[in-house]
Amino acid sequence: QVQLVESGGGLVQAGGSLRVSCTASASGIIFNKTLMAWYRQGSGKQRELVASITSGGMTNYADSVNGRFAISRDNAKKMVYLQMNSLKPEDTAVYYCYAHPSYWGRGTQVTVSS
Repeated sequence: QVQLVESGGGLVQAGGSLRVSCTASASGIIFNKTLMAWYRQGSGKQRELVASITSGGMTNYADSVNGRFAISRDNAKKMVYLQMNSLKPEDTAVYYCYAHPSYWGRGTQVTVSS
């Protein structure tokens, strides 16, 4: 059983910063060998990949957030973070934590006001 719980969402003004976190209770996976990622889904939009991080720490970002967002992980704590800077109204979405191959959290709302 794998449970992913996101936290840290909220309301922020454009240009501001926010960090969302994901805690994994990972009895069904070996966390430090698992690819983790953040996805988001805006209202009326499809879910899209925001950033991913491999077990070895290699990262990948969507073009829309590259240079503004940073994904990181703490294997000892079984946590993944997404630091979001220079936020824009179009970053407004529910942000979901993902663990390979098919585990999802319930999401945390991030709202960026203009």
